Amino acid sequence: MKKFAVAAALLTAIVATPAMAAEGGEARVEVRGGYITGSGFDDATLGIAGGYDFDLGSTAFGGAEIAGDKVLVDGADVQFSAGGRLGAKVGAAGKLYANAGYTFGQIDDPYVGAGYQHKLTQNVYAKAEYRHQFIENFSDFDTFAVGVGLAF
Repeated sequence: MKKFAVAAALLTAIVATPAMAAEGGEARVEVRGGYITGSGFDDATLGIAGGYDFDLGSTAFGGAEIAGDKVLVDGADVQFSAGGRLGAKVGAAGKLYANAGYTFGQIDDPYVGAGYQHKLTQNVYAKAEYRHQFIENFSDFDTFAVGVGLAF
């Protein structure tokens, strides 16, 4: 029940965000891979994500994201997540942000993190991100990921 309440709250925030945004924004899709570590567990991850960033003036942005990530070990299910990010525009091509959300699947718990995204061309970007997953009945996990995506 807890995960459904959190999902409903996140969906409400995602739907309400356009009303707060200034004119403009961009949708994005990406593939990403990384490394997860914690409690003696270390393995690679691979995933996809999609989201939308809203302009909050000339120097800030806010956004929402949904994702599916798989730890590349036998027996691990795809973990789904929904969250948001808030950050600062860095120059003409960069975005520095903090993010937070909730993960659903084998592990149903919140995360917080930070990252940097940089446009390589008009529509292609690369990013690096760190997430700290708060696990209620187990030790916490840290994920380090890099990704490449398309913004449109």
